[in-house]
Amino acid sequence: MFEMTRGDDGTIRLRGRLDAAQVELHAAEFEGIASSSVLDFSELEYISSAGLGLLFATHRRLTDAGGGLTIVNLRPYIRELFGIAGFDRIFAID
Repeated sequence: MFEMTRGDDGTIRLRGRLDAAQVELHAAEFEGIASSSVLDFSELEYISSAGLGLLFATHRRLTDAGGGLTIVNLRPYIRELFGIAGFDRIFAID
């Protein structure tokens, strides 16, 4: 189960598990991110390589247009995964 919601402040909150099946279901929502955005990972329990690929594609599309994604509230094991994948050098992480 995966859910994406936008808060009043514009922050996009990710909740649940972003695995390959959920990437297929939610790709259009990520495609709908049209400007620099903050993604709150505080309730993201799991992210697969397919989920990482979707984040990277979204970030690349936004950086090509002069924007990007900032990621906040990573759980320690997801932060470690970002380090292993080199995403900590690609994304702004707060």
